[in-house]
Amino acid sequence: MQVYLPIAETSVNAFTLLGVGGGVGVLSGMFGVGGGFLITPLLFFIGVPPAIAVATGVNQVVASSISGVLAHLKRKTVDLRMGMVLLIGGLIGSIIGIWFFNLMQRLGQIDLIVQLSYVIFLGIIGALMFQEALRALMRAKDPNARRRKLHVHTWVHNLPLKMKFRASGLYISVFPPLAVGIGVGILAAVMGVGGGFILVPAMIYLLGMPTKVVIGTSLFQVTFVAAFTTMMHAVTNQSVDVLLALFLIIGGVVGAQIGTRVGLKLGAEQLRILLALLVLSVAGKIAFDLLWTPAELYSVTVPRQF
Repeated sequence: MQVYLPIAETSVNAFTLLGVGGGVGVLSGMFGVGGGFLITPLLFFIGVPPAIAVATGVNQVVASSISGVLAHLKRKTVDLRMGMVLLIGGLIGSIIGIWFFNLMQRLGQIDLIVQLSYVIFLGIIGALMFQEALRALMRAKDPNARRRKLHVHTWVHNLPLKMKFRASGLYISVFPPLAVGIGVGILAAVMGVGGGFILVPAMIYLLGMPTKVVIGTSLFQVTFVAAFTTMMHAVTNQSVDVLLALFLIIGGVVGAQIGTRVGLKLGAEQLRILLALLVLSVAGKIAFDLLWTPAELYSVTVPRQF
């Protein structure tokens, strides 16, 4: 059953869209990720223009994050003060990212910029995740292996303008959380991701936050930044396809339930290795598409009027 997507200006099989949303939902349930960094490249592969995929894919992040942050708020595993600092930085970064996105779109380079961003960031993150997962697997097999101490004081803790973050047990400068938030906001606007795959490691290894409050605080920031980003995309360049978002969200809700059950049957180290391999494979596919000579070297399109 073909469905015409009015903003993307293309026809896509409805079951394919549900499958994409469902597949990312399964991965979200299995690995505990929002899935924004996977759903946008998958939309590239089925013919959705990168600019539309970025703006619409953020909706999936909002939908998958809201229920998660509500659950963490009930368990009191959200550092609201840290979340607000990260959110302020995220909103600033989102504005910068939207400005850059619109500039590249006017210059006709946005498709290339988005795809290159995915190749670079997914390649780096996937390699780091794979390396860390292998180390964790080796530590699990060797009980005498030295374990890395997460909460250590570094130059970050010596910066000025310090604040107390009681839920995290931290007394650090506001500048590192602001910088992390700005970086995540830029990525959300340019790549259509929530940024959790960068935000969570940064909160643990850079800011020194305890793991118990990291996920909830990350979801708090991601929810509002992703919502703001998709609203800005809709207002500034009208690139959010509501029909596409609806199919993705429906598939994602169903898939997440399946993924949660599957994830319970696999070990944590095996899950992280699988996720790292998946991220690297997506980065490789995008890189291949960029480097491989297309079947049609030239195409004629009518520029969108904003």
